[in-house]
Amino acid sequence: MRIIAGRFRGRALAAPSGLATRPTSARARGALFEILRPRLEGASVADLFAGTGALGLEALSRGARKIDFYESQRAALESLRKNVALLGAAAETQVVPGALPDSIGAGDSYDLVFVDAPWRQGLELAVAARLVARQRLAPGALIVVENPRREDLAVERFVALGLALDDQRTYGDTALHFFVRPSQ
Repeated sequence: MRIIAGRFRGRALAAPSGLATRPTSARARGALFEILRPRLEGASVADLFAGTGALGLEALSRGARKIDFYESQRAALESLRKNVALLGAAAETQVVPGALPDSIGAGDSYDLVFVDAPWRQGLELAVAARLVARQRLAPGALIVVENPRREDLAVERFVALGLALDDQRTYGDTALHFFVRPSQ
């Protein structure tokens, strides 16, 4: 797995062995970051269930200002920390170990949040609710939720949190849902 574009373009990322970490495909990542291009410059980003950190590091490579990575799996944390060090990105990143949603505490708000939870566990809504409750979403913030294409995401429950579904795309077996926190 490599960073696709930006200042870290072409740099390889370490990944844990086994199937516990499911990275976003290069095709889906490339398409996602083309959509996000206008939002990245200077953005404060959270990469939830970060795994190797590929999504957050891609955002950083393309102009994001700061990335907070949230991860609980030991092997993924080791790879994530190694990737941050390999790219020399420690000053622009924070790694928050611990189970989600509980590890989301008080703090600055995010402009962009990636939610790539373990599939079929229903954690996407729980972390979105925690972000809203802790007031961690800036006005106009975007939450990108990745889930299996054939699994119902219960969009109406995200809308009940005050988020609006802005877009939805599919790439192979992956669905991406784009939720926006209204600016007002």
